[in-house]
Amino acid sequence: MFDPALLWFVVGLALALAEMAAPGVILIFFGLGAWIVALTTWAGLTPGLQSQLLVFALASTACLVGLRRWIKNHFYGHVSDVQDPDVNLDEFTGRPVEVVEDLEPGRSDGRVEFKGASWRARSSQPIARGARAVIEEVDGLVLVVRKAEEELS
Repeated sequence: MFDPALLWFVVGLALALAEMAAPGVILIFFGLGAWIVALTTWAGLTPGLQSQLLVFALASTACLVGLRRWIKNHFYGHVSDVQDPDVNLDEFTGRPVEVVEDLEPGRSDGRVEFKGASWRARSSQPIARGARAVIEEVDGLVLVVRKAEEELS
């Protein structure tokens, strides 16, 4: 009645199309597994349902484990969980900021404005509100700043 190879191919196609609607890059690997079963069934290597299901499970798992990271990196580009923390793509160090709440040495409750957003900041020297400062380093979500050169003179 139904050709099993064609049925597995259609299942694989449906899973590949469903990947476009569901984010996560997972369903495509089950689609690939179904296409592998379609190929092995067409070649006569998996005539029974049990062998087809076994090949589907093994092929899908192998594709998921072996290819997911590679494909995800190619389609998503830079992803924060694979970023090298030593190579910050948005370098903050040396960039100017404006102090919006006074900075006192030894405290992290001061605030600066950087790129239009308010950031917690700390400094080893007092810096008054309205002064310019320069980012020395980033410590988590706290910017470590120093007085800007023009402020020192």
